[in-house]
Amino acid sequence: MGKRLVWIARWVASLVVVALATVFVVRAVDSQRGAPLELWHTLEPKELSRAELDRASFADYLAAEDRLFAQVRKEVTDKLPPRARVPYDRYYALSPIFPARFAQDFNRSFVIEPEGPARGVAVLLHGLTDSPYSLRHVARRYAALGFLAIFIRLPGHGLVPGALMGVDHDDWRAATRLAVREAKRRVPDGPFHLVGYSNGGALALMHALDALDDPALGRPDKIVLVSPMVGVTAFARFAGVAGWPAIFPAFAKAAWLSIIPEFNPFKYNSFPVHAARQSWLLTQALNENMRRHLKEGVLAGLPPVLTFQSVLDHTVSTRAVIEQLHRRLPDNGSELVLFDINRDTAFEQLLTVRADTALDRLLPPAPRPFRVAVVANAAADSAQAEVRETPAHATEEVRRTLGAAYPRDVYSLSHVAVPFPLSDGLYGLEPDPKDAFGISLGNIAARGEYGALVVNVDMLVRMSSNPFFPYLLERVEAGIAPAR
Repeated sequence: MGKRLVWIARWVASLVVVALATVFVVRAVDSQRGAPLELWHTLEPKELSRAELDRASFADYLAAEDRLFAQVRKEVTDKLPPRARVPYDRYYALSPIFPARFAQDFNRSFVIEPEGPARGVAVLLHGLTDSPYSLRHVARRYAALGFLAIFIRLPGHGLVPGALMGVDHDDWRAATRLAVREAKRRVPDGPFHLVGYSNGGALALMHALDALDDPALGRPDKIVLVSPMVGVTAFARFAGVAGWPAIFPAFAKAAWLSIIPEFNPFKYNSFPVHAARQSWLLTQALNENMRRHLKEGVLAGLPPVLTFQSVLDHTVSTRAVIEQLHRRLPDNGSELVLFDINRDTAFEQLLTVRADTALDRLLPPAPRPFRVAVVANAAADSAQAEVRETPAHATEEVRRTLGAAYPRDVYSLSHVAVPFPLSDGLYGLEPDPKDAFGISLGNIAARGEYGALVVNVDMLVRMSSNPFFPYLLERVEAGIAPAR
């Protein structure tokens, strides 16, 4: 019997080795296809270390940031080969999308001051491969309500995609602590809100949980989450395997899940394996942190959480937002806002059953310990929208019209759409000409033959702005006490 078990173990081990070797070879060969690595892929600017971040002031961080942007200008922009000196390249100094040419480069950390003394402070955390640009509209509303709004460019972002190869999720957590220190220094007594989009949402929750253990870190009074990365697709768990062939220089491209021209001035298009792996590790650490605090009975100290989430989200798990976050929260006045699909569209017959039934499958029946608002069609044959609000512990929903409608040919929102109004200059479906950034990505209606564009058409058809953004601001405002 013992020999048989040994034989079986060796046989299984051989199968595993063969399988891994096959994955290695297939991935190595596959990585050789497509565009070559450019300067912005191979440069890895050195951010402040975790220890330096924990000692640094916000002014120190801005100074280090200046040095990093100067390095990118010197090592990338000034050395671009002729083939990269094209109008759609964000690193080409004469390109209309070159970030430094705008009145404000939203890749950098910045602060929005309110008129008069600040009565509160908000720290805003952007998403993975993103920049502070993503939450600027929310920040402006905070400032209009008398809050100081502090944006921090998370390590590895805003510079070159290669910068994400040298940072991890603990660096992002340290940068979050730095921004909170600045917030508490600037406004020590007013209410403190922590706002996070996507990966920044996970960081906001992590900080709030850590602050339950150590109040000196700065406990938020409110958490606002937009498409939060509470759970990611299963692929991210194994993303690191995809990068194994990159240990050999000839297969360096295997370290990248996508290599795409950088035509967005405020977001990376190329995506390294390391970043995907770090996002998964962050969600695992977050869920372990949640479980530990729940088991120890101290999760009740968490402040109210206001979450905005598209029912359809290809980047993060809507189910995880509901099951792993909101169903675990204490009964503390938290709220979940869901944006349903458009049920009055010519695409209705093309929707998968999974998409069509997503809301019913994901949302638990009332009563619930948190408030729920669903933005949906007022009727099955109407593009006009209504919001269906169910208070915590209630079973009856209250419906009211929003005075907004689903745009023609839009069948749903998306992960990237939620924090942007239709008028956003970069991502809006109806971009404001006064808010221009050299390119409008949200209103492209591409028609033509395959292979003519520098990017896959899938990237251009994804909805990137929110027709119900005014309702998002309404709910944010509802969580801010009126000025006395």
